[in-house]
Amino acid sequence: MHPALNIIIKAARRASQIINRSANELEHLKVTTKRQSDFVTEVDKAAEAAIIEVLSEAYPEYGILAEESGQTAGRGAGSDYQWIIDPLDGTTNYIHGFPQYAISIALTHMGQVTQSVVYDTMRNEMFTASKGAGTFLNDRRVRVSKCLKLEDALIGTGFPYHSFEHIDAYLGTLKELMQKSSGIRRPGAASLDLAYVACGRLDGFWEFGLAPWDIAGGALLVSEAGGLIGDLSGNENYLETGNVIAGTPKVFAQLLQVVDSHRTARLGA
Repeated sequence: MHPALNIIIKAARRASQIINRSANELEHLKVTTKRQSDFVTEVDKAAEAAIIEVLSEAYPEYGILAEESGQTAGRGAGSDYQWIIDPLDGTTNYIHGFPQYAISIALTHMGQVTQSVVYDTMRNEMFTASKGAGTFLNDRRVRVSKCLKLEDALIGTGFPYHSFEHIDAYLGTLKELMQKSSGIRRPGAASLDLAYVACGRLDGFWEFGLAPWDIAGGALLVSEAGGLIGDLSGNENYLETGNVIAGTPKVFAQLLQVVDSHRTARLGA
């Protein structure tokens, strides 16, 4: 296992202690609204601080992009490296006691994700990937499903709450996929949705208007599990655009075609 991946796992487990401990005392949780349908808790902040402490102790020169504390540039030999951190993906689920949330941590080198972890703390499911070394769930190698046809596919998605310019294209896509797929699921944590594509629980996924920390950890899981992931043009700019499509190779192509048919000039690539 790559040394950096070991450190990410250590950081995720440290943060999970904070998250799981507070999950039993949700009625005492201090919640702040950042914007409509976007919340932050003291748990998000404490978990993020714990993650950064572990990562920075091991790699002090690496840059950081974290949901709650923002961006810090790398220094010297670490200037080409960046940690991308979502300490609690699915905060809305968490504060309602809905058990679908995760820690997502990725390491990029020159803009490419090379190591990643998505950790479902409730189920103790640790999804890990290193570039060129495959995807694992609790040390067991996993692959995307063998689904070939959209009509047989279970598709995950997320609502574009903060990308209202995308709403018409999204609703058109949703309507068509409700008719053409086996089913649609919207659990509420994009990193876990992508992890589920990687291990075959979902056959595809699409969402508009995500942040880099929503995507980075799960993206490498998908590609290292034999799946495809791209933006609305099928390219690799999803961390910049926030628009993402993922799936088995066959489902990805068919999903991309449906999404593309509902794109508007305002969506971009």
